[in-house]
Amino acid sequence: MSYNFDLYELREDGEECVEKQGAMEVVEFAKTRLRFEPDERQSEVLRSNAKRGILNCTRQWGKSTLAAAKAVHRAFTRAGSLVLVASPTDRQSAELIRKAAEMVARLGIVPRGDGDNQTSLLFPNNSRIVGLPGTEATVRGFSAVSLLLIDEAARVEDAMYKALRPMLAVGDGDLWLMSTPYGKRGFFYECWEQDAADDWFRMSVPATECGRITPGFLEAERRAIGPQWFAQEYLCEFVDNGAAVFGRDLVDAAVDDGFAPLAV
Repeated sequence: MSYNFDLYELREDGEECVEKQGAMEVVEFAKTRLRFEPDERQSEVLRSNAKRGILNCTRQWGKSTLAAAKAVHRAFTRAGSLVLVASPTDRQSAELIRKAAEMVARLGIVPRGDGDNQTSLLFPNNSRIVGLPGTEATVRGFSAVSLLLIDEAARVEDAMYKALRPMLAVGDGDLWLMSTPYGKRGFFYECWEQDAADDWFRMSVPATECGRITPGFLEAERRAIGPQWFAQEYLCEFVDNGAAVFGRDLVDAAVDDGFAPLAV
């Protein structure tokens, strides 16, 4: 194992290392240590201390890279913390962990697994980042989670989300959902549409506000994939995707809360 001793100092027992630069401002940490240059909106997310966050963002905004930076900063600056990364599939979780591993290497730490989980990173301060498989039945068993990141959350099953949330209880951990919309369905849509007075930090970033995507490309995409898919993939709009017989708006309009429940 190799450490950069500009970033770490040995414990008295000489066996492990602890970080001594945890107080560095998070955006400066991302820029100077991780060599990640966040834009203004990404910097706002990194600086946020919200316990619950939801990012409704265009494709290719860099949400996975942003999530990797947030995960590495948490693990690096809080000894013994557990960061979980969930996605719809094993491959997507592994891709985010790969991005995190590249950032860990830039800290002067040789990336290695924790010995228990196939997709994982172990830090010298005993923090871990663990990528989860995409099924509810195989994610149980973790506890005292410091940070839970759910990437492509609109495509993660509700059962998975409900199985993951209790893992935050003991450690009073943070939860961040990141996704492009995928119809008016599921927990990502429901969380986004909740009363704005709740405790969620919300941010929407359409492609028209991302300087890395040109207007010419967007116009070509609008013509190629049609207005409905364009609105979903690039404008962060929740549109009915045809998966249901009746659209969400039609169902909501048919509901009348003024009637009392029928007696059984």
